[in-house]
Amino acid sequence: MVTTDQVVLVPWAEPVHHLGALPDGWTYAVYTVEDSQAGQTPAAETLDAVRLYVPPYTFDPAVLSLTDRMPSVRAVQLLTAGYEHALPLVRPQVGLANARGVHDASTAELAVALMLASQRELDAAARAMTSSEWLVGQTRALADCTVLIVGAGSIGHALEERLRGFECRVVKVASRARADLRGPQELPGLLADADIVVLLVPLTDRTRHLADEAFIGQMRPGALLVNVARGGVVDTDALVRACAAGRIRAALDVTDPEPLPAQHPLWHTPGVLISPHRGGNSAAFLPRAQRLVAEQVARFVAGEPIAYLVAR
Repeated sequence: MVTTDQVVLVPWAEPVHHLGALPDGWTYAVYTVEDSQAGQTPAAETLDAVRLYVPPYTFDPAVLSLTDRMPSVRAVQLLTAGYEHALPLVRPQVGLANARGVHDASTAELAVALMLASQRELDAAARAMTSSEWLVGQTRALADCTVLIVGAGSIGHALEERLRGFECRVVKVASRARADLRGPQELPGLLADADIVVLLVPLTDRTRHLADEAFIGQMRPGALLVNVARGGVVDTDALVRACAAGRIRAALDVTDPEPLPAQHPLWHTPGVLISPHRGGNSAAFLPRAQRLVAEQVARFVAGEPIAYLVAR
């Protein structure tokens, strides 16, 4: 691709159809997840002209390191809600925006699914199917539970909305207390009262291993820890010890390390249900991602600040 235009590099074919036409002097170029997996990159002249880059939906660091070859890039629009993986790979002077709102519905939906599957022991029932075993007995329920959501961003709000019909009490903790949100200093008492604790905080230096031995030790015996944030928010060794001892249970969409190695003890720890980081990766992702990118492209080419810039 030889161009004198300014380039918006996006991860989907037919970008004009999905994202809308660009003004004169601008053009789209495409760099897909399949390109990245094949080790292919756009031509040098294309990379030279990129002003706005929307990387493919992958955690492969190579797709973000590509910004080192984009001398004119001004902003990077991620397709992930988390951005800790991008901070070391994108130059500080380049604007970095996360995909706020794109994953809210899918991640909240999966959090509910993990709660229900764990409370109603659906994983045990699924395993019993392989031997035609008819498991009977009473299980826990979501009804009448106290659900503590640690992280009161847009996904936390979406989760609260989805829990309204389940007849449970929802308590939310934010980085500071305000209105109906509790502050982090209240966590010890809140953990002791919660039947289910859902982690929805971004992974930062402050939140790494937030759920450590002390945090887990403050949880109610038999309580369920649901992690749909990032694996590093939980101290995996402490979690394995607590679950192996039968003190708490866990339902995890993310782990540390990730992917979880085949021989890792977490796979076989009693009371643990693992989903392979599919919280935001549902059929709802693509149309929502394309709507966000269309809005951000329109702002950017009009010379306006893009939304959802994250702290650098």
